Amino acid sequence: MFKTHLHGLKLRKCDIFAAMSEYLRFFILLTAGWINRDQQKIIDYLTEEIRVYQEFCKGYRLRYTDKQRRRLGVKAKALGRKTLEQFASIVTPDTLLRWFRNLVAKKYDGTARRGRGRPRERDGIADLVVNMASRNQSCGYTRIRDALRNLGITVDRNTVKRILTDHGIEPAPERKRTGTS
Repeated sequence: MFKTHLHGLKLRKCDIFAAMSEYLRFFILLTAGWINRDQQKIIDYLTEEIRVYQEFCKGYRLRYTDKQRRRLGVKAKALGRKTLEQFASIVTPDTLLRWFRNLVAKKYDGTARRGRGRPRERDGIADLVVNMASRNQSCGYTRIRDALRNLGITVDRNTVKRILTDHGIEPAPERKRTGTS
């Protein structure tokens, strides 16, 4: 092994690192204890401040915005139920965790990507329906639907009715009598 001389002592290199690591560990533990003590003082102060706010709000129901619920829910989830039960809070731990669950559910529900109701028919289909109805005065909704089905386009009879109504075209018997201009 590699040996070094320190004040006349013969020490191995690994012994020097071991001694340095012991001093380093002691220093880290000393610093961590000091920081932990200061953090605990801050936590105690904030807990007492919450208790004072609760005394002010006794009998009143606090209303939170969605943004406030979201912030509290995220922080509460990071702490966990056991930790939340140890400290005074403006709401119960169950409520905080429910807010977090609702936040996650809202994120993945997919309503932002969905539109309302069934998707509208394409304009090309509407043009075909209007063209067929204006050329063939005696064609009703069912006959137009069947003709489109022969072309490989699947639409419902009520869709044909809605398209014709939207374009101001009367049903087949009235269209035949009045005619188009």
